[in-house]
Amino acid sequence: MSEPNTVDEGVAQPKTPLVKEIPPKGADLSEWYQAVCYKAELVSLAPVRGCVVLRPYGFALWERLVAALDERFKATGHENAYFPLLIPEHLLLKEQEHVEGFSPEVAWVTHGGNERLSERLAIRPTSEVIIGPMYADWIRSYRDLPILINQWVNVVRWEKRTRPFLRTTEFLWQEGHTAHASEPEAREEVVRMLDIYREVAQDIAAVPVYTGEKSSSERFAGATHTFSIEALMPDGRALQSGTSHELGQNFARAYDIKFAAEDQSLQYVWTTSWGMSWRMLGALIMVHGDDRGLRMPPKMAPIEAVVVPIVKAGDDRVIHAARDLLAQLKGSGLRVRLDERDLRPGNKFADWEMRGVPIRVELGANDIAAGVATLVRRDKAKGEAGGKVTVALADVASRMTALLEEIQTNMFAQASEFLRTHTIAAGDTAEFFHLLRERAGMIDIPWCGRAQCEAFVKVETSATTRNLRPLDGAATCLACGEPATVRAYFAQSY
Repeated sequence: MSEPNTVDEGVAQPKTPLVKEIPPKGADLSEWYQAVCYKAELVSLAPVRGCVVLRPYGFALWERLVAALDERFKATGHENAYFPLLIPEHLLLKEQEHVEGFSPEVAWVTHGGNERLSERLAIRPTSEVIIGPMYADWIRSYRDLPILINQWVNVVRWEKRTRPFLRTTEFLWQEGHTAHASEPEAREEVVRMLDIYREVAQDIAAVPVYTGEKSSSERFAGATHTFSIEALMPDGRALQSGTSHELGQNFARAYDIKFAAEDQSLQYVWTTSWGMSWRMLGALIMVHGDDRGLRMPPKMAPIEAVVVPIVKAGDDRVIHAARDLLAQLKGSGLRVRLDERDLRPGNKFADWEMRGVPIRVELGANDIAAGVATLVRRDKAKGEAGGKVTVALADVASRMTALLEEIQTNMFAQASEFLRTHTIAAGDTAEFFHLLRERAGMIDIPWCGRAQCEAFVKVETSATTRNLRPLDGAATCLACGEPATVRAYFAQSY
């Protein structure tokens, strides 16, 4: 199942595939992934090259991620702002390393109406170059620092191969841009924001990640240091899920961002940038989903529970009781939906399981007579112990709150166990290359840190370093035999 890459006038436009059944996840993760995205109505194909429409359920999932991040950004003193989508070419060219890094992906506006523009305008691939001139205008003194700004925007990068959430021509993200009076302050900011990404990935999305610095080859264009969080997908590929960049004074010099220090000397500021996109949603989908479809960690779920009344013809008691239960659960602050559709209960069960709703509440006439409801957990396999519990109607709200916490914990534990068992410390060079070719997971080795070595590994296996961490004691690089300087996770990636 592949997405069309071109749109021609006069030709029938691509339509979202009609997915009748979700294929097995283990057989072909890519086919499973795209089928789930379409069938769960997260996205539809757009009549624009490499773009998708984010449907209401998909947008609600994005809103959950936005809320978790935005709360943490504001708690650490950051403010939201907005900068233009269009960037004059001369601004993009000022930071040469940056423009060279993004040049293949930049989309250009060449005409305004019927007139050719005197200067091309880049459609925002990232915003350092439009924000730099503004910071140069705003900053005069050390008293103006730090500047801590984030923006929620769309960006465009001309991708050759696309896949919903993971890689699309246009995508949604947040990008933070800060300016500081000293290098230590900037480094502290970079580390702080990386930890926020780690916290949201693990505590909210229930996706375990490794944190660390990127190699020089994998560094953001124009940065002095790049740090990332890296998740591992079920097919053994890594997914970079958030990055935090220390930009040094590179952009400050390019855009003349200076300030008068306390000693009245004129100095360049130190800047950072950091971002997380809807790619994090792709990680969540792949890490947690199963053959029945999505599985949503409760803290990310747009709907925490769905009430499904099992109604016999002519009996309105169940519907009234279900509506009363819905009001009770909403009053407890839970995100709940009542399914009153004219469908068989089994069809409803399968539909909500496919959408990954953490808890299904079944309520029939016999349940009402007994004063109970049945709660079914989506994180448990069918027939697994603890997957279905009967609860007194008066206790549903409190029991559900506890169950949601259990589900969140259980899903993170399951994902963490997968990462643990697929993180392998290679014993020798032959095993290292074999594991990478087999896409066995995160392969951990002592590494020399040389770009030539990383390039050779990539040619041989398609794998690169994901991120690095300090080396404990003397060791030899398992890839090339030179003295090691760090430990590195290697993996093929998306």
